[in-house]
Amino acid sequence: MSNSNWVFSLFLICCILNLRFISCSTSFSPDPPNQQLLDRVLNLPGQNFDVSFAHFAGYVTVNEESGRTLFYWFFEAEEDPSSKPLLLWLNGGPGCSSIAFGLAEEIGPFHVEKDGKTLYLNPYSWNKAANILFLDSPVGVGFSYSNTSSDVLNNGDKRTASDNLEFLLQWFERFPQYKGRDFYIAGESYAGHYVPQLSQAIVRHNYGNGEKIINLKGFMVGNALTDDFHDYLGLFQFMWSVGMISDQTYRQLNILCDFQSFIHASENCDKALDIAYEEIGDIDMYSIYTPPCTANFSRLNHVWRRKSKVGLLRRAYDPCTEQHSTVYFNLPEVQNALHVRSKNSPLKWETCSEMVNENWKDSPRSVLNIYRKLLHSGLRIWIFSGDTDAVIPVTSTRYSIDALKLPTVSPWRAWYDDGQVGGWTQEYKGLTFVTVRGAGHEVPLHKPKQALTLIKSYLSGTSMPKLELVSDS
Repeated sequence: MSNSNWVFSLFLICCILNLRFISCSTSFSPDPPNQQLLDRVLNLPGQNFDVSFAHFAGYVTVNEESGRTLFYWFFEAEEDPSSKPLLLWLNGGPGCSSIAFGLAEEIGPFHVEKDGKTLYLNPYSWNKAANILFLDSPVGVGFSYSNTSSDVLNNGDKRTASDNLEFLLQWFERFPQYKGRDFYIAGESYAGHYVPQLSQAIVRHNYGNGEKIINLKGFMVGNALTDDFHDYLGLFQFMWSVGMISDQTYRQLNILCDFQSFIHASENCDKALDIAYEEIGDIDMYSIYTPPCTANFSRLNHVWRRKSKVGLLRRAYDPCTEQHSTVYFNLPEVQNALHVRSKNSPLKWETCSEMVNENWKDSPRSVLNIYRKLLHSGLRIWIFSGDTDAVIPVTSTRYSIDALKLPTVSPWRAWYDDGQVGGWTQEYKGLTFVTVRGAGHEVPLHKPKQALTLIKSYLSGTSMPKLELVSDS
């Protein structure tokens, strides 16, 4: 046995037996492929069913000097993972956990029951179509942390993109079987910044190295913050057109919030928004036609903070699913199963970090300039939008796309799922836009079946389904 294999075997025995005289912490750094084995999640509390796929959870340090370390959870595809692409999912906020939302209530295979202790399988998980990687980013979000406390107070778009790129480069070393695999990025809300910014960073990194270090094929965003001017313009028009706000408030919003930052709005704009929210009342802005969660928990008016949550899949309506995840991921036995470094992570796991959000630094008012550059790079770019969202509504997204002034390749039409209109779509040169009928801010939560149809069409590079006419003969 070689010396390195002997040391690694001793390390495994140490961890299995939990011997006190040898540390199993970060003081030992096995080779990346060996670390992959250590990240394997063997069993989760509350998982009373077997699965056919492997999954892994752990940490990647993206900055050794400060100790910035990001938490990930990776699920192989349900069937034949070696033939499936790799998809990275990012939630936004800024400050919200991709584990909390993307995984636990949207596209992940495991969702949390009302008791906060039991899991059930999501029948519309996106790992039916791809290998899925969830990342909590930046530091201070979810289980991600930094050994330098000031890091949590100095997050911003630029550093997030840089750290996410470093994460990917190291993750591919840990999972070398995915090097060269077709790679896609998806996300929603404030990830409308993260996703194109990371895509641009990857394209630049590949160009600088003269080869495709990361085989990026495209990206997709949903109900995405894209351009502050058009996002506000569309938001106010949407709220007024569905009767949520008065004519006077509509006019004031357009005057006082014109050309304002979505993340750092002026005091006058904030006051106008407060009047609007007072007129709107206690509804779920993320899904305006479903009832809010009435349980007592913190509510904020940030883009990233939901006033309520909506229904689970094939189950009785439950607007409080975010709270179930909060209970589950704070269980010590769950954190132990996921290899969480409890001494580094926050004392209490939260779905969204107020500290990260309130101390956010750089946030450009538009990422349309990135789209204009990447539209010519050969990437597959799709934007989708749930049409009952009043946070980044469909009107906002349409204004932003229109600002790109792209030629139409295939005109506006309905798309279908099981013979029913699933939404509408239009294909432009270099970009496809898809709406999902009846979905809110988190499309895969509100319309999981249609969302699975969406991701399958996207990954295969085919148009959204048309109505299939059945012959009487």
